Amino acid sequence: MGHFIEVENNVNIHVEDIGAGQPVVFLHGWTLNSRAFEYQTSILAQNGFRFVGIDLRDYGKSDKPWSGYDYDTAASDVKAVVNQLKLENFVLAGFSMGGPIAIRYLTKYGQENVDKLLLMGAAAPLFTQRDDFKVGMKTEEVDGIIKQIKEDRPAFLAEFADMFFEQKKSKDFLHWFQMLGLEAGAHSTINSAIALRDENLRGELKGITFPTAIFHGKKDQICPYELGETLEKQIPNSILVPFKDSGHGMNGDEPERFNTAMIRFLQSSGVK
Repeated sequence: MGHFIEVENNVNIHVEDIGAGQPVVFLHGWTLNSRAFEYQTSILAQNGFRFVGIDLRDYGKSDKPWSGYDYDTAASDVKAVVNQLKLENFVLAGFSMGGPIAIRYLTKYGQENVDKLLLMGAAAPLFTQRDDFKVGMKTEEVDGIIKQIKEDRPAFLAEFADMFFEQKKSKDFLHWFQMLGLEAGAHSTINSAIALRDENLRGELKGITFPTAIFHGKKDQICPYELGETLEKQIPNSILVPFKDSGHGMNGDEPERFNTAMIRFLQSSGVK
């Protein structure tokens, strides 16, 4: 079933809530929404888990305010959903941009009621390079993406869909994927790109102490595999699970292996 939860005055967040059992709270990536996990929803419910898919503000069916596309506000929105649904002992699952938002949530609100963390192709601890961090896009590359969005957003999203997956996809699948991105507003897509470009979570990893699985595609063109290696080194109780035939969209490139690894992690008591 779907919920609309007010996270601040006149801003409502859409949440898809399917199944019963331990909640798994999914945070989607840039330009997407909770429907990007539709190939996981049924698998989770069939295995006794509750899928809680949040459409971040402006994305999917959520309201589209002018502001609030930084990680702090996104984490606050997630907290409002957790409180409203009275979620306990839940797994926090962040894909791409949803990864750093999950980490920021833990920084702001602590680990209470969170059982595990699943990071999938996470854009963390940094999405862009710094003088002392040479992994990821250059800031000027993100500036170029913002310029493309301002000039021709549908064309950019079509190109982005082609970059997203390593395995060949049908035209219909890629069109569906592009349409997920077009459900968001241009202003939020741009402001979220600015957050990806500028935010820095390097000081927020060592405090994560519960079991953490890091899923990452070896052929990821958007968030390089080296980001996953960095996360495994800096998050104490973590394990890196490589997807050797996947790009950024592991759940589309290797869906059966992705779902098997996801359920195994969710059912486990740890990662070692």
